[in-house]
Amino acid sequence: MKVLITRVHKGEVFLGSKRLSAIKNGLAVFVGFEKGDNSGKLDDMAERVINLRIFENQEGKMDYSLKDKNYELLCISNFTLTADASKGRRPSFESALNPQEANKLFDGFVSILKAKGVTTQVGAFGKHMDINLALDGPVNILLEKGS
Repeated sequence: MKVLITRVHKGEVFLGSKRLSAIKNGLAVFVGFEKGDNSGKLDDMAERVINLRIFENQEGKMDYSLKDKNYELLCISNFTLTADASKGRRPSFESALNPQEANKLFDGFVSILKAKGVTTQVGAFGKHMDINLALDGPVNILLEKGS
């Protein structure tokens, strides 16, 4: 499981001309699942995402989490996080979990985030989306949870 966290001032997801979801201050979280991933990893990763201290205090030190600030989360499935671009010029997605299983895990991850009291909006699983983000920082952090 790979999760790319991006700190944002604003985030929106569109499917065609229809806006599916939007947040203000918070995190855009891109989630990719790999072969061997299972539901046992979801709670730990959700805890890491919402408690990661990446928002600054008055001195500019990263001291506050999403939960501390009561900010929102935009969660977007993103199988391309599983890409292996170590050989050649075309990335391989051999390690990506099949879409049916990944969709179940993604839905489970979102459910856990919501159950932890985080306002969570989502994109459209497996669809081509237009995503507008106003980055804050930029601050981007990759979290990985091995098999």
